[in-house]
Amino acid sequence: MITQDYIAFFKSLEKNNNKEWFHKHKKAYENDVKKPFLELLEILIPEIEKLEPQISPNPKDALFRINRDIRFSNDKTPYHVLLKAGFSPNGKKSKLPGFYLGISADKIHVGGGLFNLKGTDLKNVRTLITKNTDEFIQLVNSEFFISTFQELKGEQAKRLDKNFQPILSKTPYIANKQFYAMREFPLIGYLNSDKMFATIINSFKAITPLNQFLKRAFI
Repeated sequence: MITQDYIAFFKSLEKNNNKEWFHKHKKAYENDVKKPFLELLEILIPEIEKLEPQISPNPKDALFRINRDIRFSNDKTPYHVLLKAGFSPNGKKSKLPGFYLGISADKIHVGGGLFNLKGTDLKNVRTLITKNTDEFIQLVNSEFFISTFQELKGEQAKRLDKNFQPILSKTPYIANKQFYAMREFPLIGYLNSDKMFATIINSFKAITPLNQFLKRAFI
């Protein structure tokens, strides 16, 4: 279970985000952070498989590294201040739509969809939406989706191919470069509680119809 020790580790890491401190507290990371996070994933995965059967059953396959890629970043701190997991067909770094979970010292972040779209894949998603506009609008405006996530998120392009411009007035989301939903809630209210499991799974259920729709762009 995620406990106060998990919170304490990340609060300290936020103040001491360097390799010397992390190596000195590596045992605490393994026992108080990574282990309970993987245990949570192990509990979640059987339910996630009901929503997306093609994900890996191994929790370690979903876990992202705590080490940050600082090669092209102005922020040179070496570690993320939360643990993250991704559940998609073909793995956590798959280009296919999936589910996301992140837990920091303060918050739980839950969502899903398409986070990284480029070139042909983005064009294919926009084409799918253009051909099935009413279906797409119904999905992102459904009561379950709106009550869970409020709205679909994603950076919008400043320029849009003329083939997609006719439906801009019907759905501005056609200009999105990502198509995802995300919500967050305070971690403290979910420690040692079954509410965490239920809230995460319910959030994944809310994004599943959109995921299944978006997946059609990759067939």
